[in-house]
Parts: sequence; structure tokens; C-alpha cells
Amino acid sequence: MSGKLAEIESRSVTAHQLDAVIGAMRGIAAARSREAQKRLPGIRSSASTVGAAIGAVLAHGGGAPERAPDHGAQIFIVLCAEQGFVGAFNEEILDRTLSRLASAHCEVLLVGTRGQIAANERHLTFAWSSPAASHADDVPALANHITDALYKRLEPRTATQVSVIHAVPGIAAHGEIVEHRLIPFDFSRFQVVRRSQPPLLTLPPGRLLGGLIEAYVYVELCEALMLSFAAENEARVRAMMAARANVKDTLDKLTQRHRQIRQDEITADIVELAASAETAV
Repeated sequence: MSGKLAEIESRSVTAHQLDAVIGAMRGIAAARSREAQKRLPGIRSSASTVGAAIGAVLAHGGGAPERAPDHGAQIFIVLCAEQGFVGAFNEEILDRTLSRLASAHCEVLLVGTRGQIAANERHLTFAWSSPAASHADDVPALANHITDALYKRLEPRTATQVSVIHAVPGIAAHGEIVEHRLIPFDFSRFQVVRRSQPPLLTLPPGRLLGGLIEAYVYVELCEALMLSFAAENEARVRAMMAARANVKDTLDKLTQRHRQIRQDEITADIVELAASAETAV
């Protein structure tokens, strides 16, 4: 019996150590998610500033350019997880992506190391890939990296539609997957108000508008990446909560088994003592 008790005690120590690791991972993930969501107001403020500039140029520069017909290639920027322990996070994003790849003219730019592994398992081909952000501070550089790759692919051929697919954080049991269109650029979202005093322009309106559009797309990618990073860490928090519940259940079973074996040992000792007493009499 003592050998079984030693084994159970060893398993209990291991379970307690695992519980401590899970708790630490959950705390780190929760802190990263909060940090990412704190960055969102600043990103949205930047988008508002660039949007106001676009509206001013549209008001005094001749209006929005004509929209190209939607019959060219489609590019999907898919944001997945960089690290593991996120449950079905990547699978849900890839399911959404696969449902959108209805045309042979679709191309996928995939972000996230774990997403790349899941995509390979599903035989989902992607034209370009990059690691995702590991910290909120990595998001601006990553957005710049993605925009460089995107515009390089847009230059030699015509792509009339570019969308980004990513998860958003929320209080639900699982994050929501959204698709946000980047191209064709939606000028209708900006307020165009002609003022009596036109803005001072140092560049031709068309060239200035093109630069502002690129800046706005960059900020939109920053927001999508930050939301995805926050959602990834929320998914990790949920996974760690489920893992901690399983560890607690295992510890409860080990404790119950330990008590049962200990009781059996005590009972055996009493029976042995009673038998010895009877023999002595």
C-alpha cells in the first residue's frame, strides 16, 4: 500500500506544479489582452485624424476617384495566433477563410506561426506568411511589414478586393471572427464638408489623397492586428481556465484515492493487530 501512496503523492505534487504554471500563463495572457485593448483608443484616434484629412481633400480636391469594377483578384490577409494554448482559435479563423475562397483568383497572406501550422494541416495554400505579434509593441512594425508585402503584390497586377479576416475580443465563450474590407477603399465613411477657407496643400490633391489612403489602410491594419492579439490572449485565458478546472478535478480524485488507500492501510493494520491479540490469548 505504501508504494501506491508514494505514487499518488508524487502525482499530486506534479499536479500542483502544473496548476501554478497554468495560473502564471493565464495571468500573462490576461495582462497582454488588457494592454492591447488599452492601445485601441490611440489607434482609432489616429484613424480619425487621417480620415478628417481625407474628407478635407475630397471636399476641395474634386471628390473621390472612380471605383474599379470588382472582377479582379481577391487578397485575404488572415490573422491567426503566434503561440499555442488557444483552443480552436486558429481553426475558427481558417474555417471562415476557407468559406471565402470560392474563386480561383483568391490569394491568402497568412500571419501567425500557429496559423501556418494549422493551414498546412488543412492543405490551405498561402502566398505569403509572417509571424504574428508576440507583444503589443510589435504591432506597428508588423503592420508596416504586411503593407509592404501587400503593395508589392498589388503593383504587378490588379486586385480589386483586399480584406482582412481576424478575431475580435469579447465576453462571449469564444471570440467573434470578422472580415473587414480594405480595398476597394470606402470613401463614403468620411465626412466631406466644404469650408470657406480651403486647406493649404503642398502636394497635388490626387497624390496627397493616395498617400492618405495608404496611411489609413496602415492604421486599419494596426487596429486589426491589435484586436487579433487581444483576442488570441483572451482565447488563451479561456484555455487556461479549462485546463485549471481539469487539474483541480484531477487533484480532487487523487486526494480521494489517497484517503481511500490510507483508510485501507489503517483497516489492514487493525485487522492484523486484532488477529495477533487473538493468537496470543
